[in-house]
Amino acid sequence: MKILIIGGTGLISTPMTRFLLERGDAVTLYNRGKSPSYIPHGATVVRGDRQRYTEFEAQMHDLGHFDCVIDMVGYAPEDAESVVRVFRGRIGQFIFCSTVDVYRKPAARYPYIEDESYGGLNTYSSNKVICEKTLRAAHERRDFPVTIIRPAYTYGDGRGVLYPFGTGSTYLERIRAGKPIIIHGDGSSLWAACHSEDVARAFVNAAQNPVTFGKCYHTTGEEWMTWNDYHRRVAVALNAPEPDIVHIPTTTLVKIAPDRAASVADNFQFNNIFDNTAAHTDLNFRYTIPWVEGVQRSIRWLEEHGKLLTGGDDRFDDEVVRLWRKSEVQLAASLGGG
Repeated sequence: MKILIIGGTGLISTPMTRFLLERGDAVTLYNRGKSPSYIPHGATVVRGDRQRYTEFEAQMHDLGHFDCVIDMVGYAPEDAESVVRVFRGRIGQFIFCSTVDVYRKPAARYPYIEDESYGGLNTYSSNKVICEKTLRAAHERRDFPVTIIRPAYTYGDGRGVLYPFGTGSTYLERIRAGKPIIIHGDGSSLWAACHSEDVARAFVNAAQNPVTFGKCYHTTGEEWMTWNDYHRRVAVALNAPEPDIVHIPTTTLVKIAPDRAASVADNFQFNNIFDNTAAHTDLNFRYTIPWVEGVQRSIRWLEEHGKLLTGGDDRFDDEVVRLWRKSEVQLAASLGGG
């Protein structure tokens, strides 16, 4: 099978490329060449910028027919319009990497299923909604068959572990050192994480699979963890002590650090759990790498590549914790509880 991946060196597309090559497919990657070390041996590489639309579309015409095109870096509405123009009537299938953030939050029901109403939490997810609508319209017009895959939080080699309050550049160091970890609310909202290799295999199994044409799929984690458990399991992966968890209301975090807490307000404070039944049935999607094991693998990769950050300046987090704990004591004392 002749497959084009727009992107090809990212968290999901790197193992995907490897799996496709192992399966015997002819794989071409189209990207800007920013991450050449992540290109598996055997892939053909075409350099270019997909957002220089005239040049991109000319390059795509020159490349000829593909059985399947997988777009891993479609973020802007113009990206979707461009691929519709250039691939109309010329490819066997178009797979679009979207996101579960296309839904409204909170959900009308849990877990989310693929027909939940569109929402859009921010510019990124709102643009993904527009891209999906453009591509679904192309499918309805029979421009080309479209399959949409919606991963949630995906992690793996090359990426650190998510810390909701801020960038989390030294989050793992804080866990190891037993330093306080700030959690929004009471830490009871649900979250799920999926290793990139499990997600990548779903994309591979969708390629030129006619059952998937015109459909959308979740490829998300299946350990539904509270945020408290999320951090506790990271500590287990690090062989670290029980985390020193500090619960602070989301509204307070947004007031004191609106930029750092933006995703908490938009996303993390709500339950993020998804039904993968459709992907199980049509894509043979399987959740095979448990969270603790996956975190251990990610940490090992970061250590081996010298990318595990240490010695960071976490004074802001420490000051927030100090003032919050002080305010709790003062409030309790003033109301007779302390």
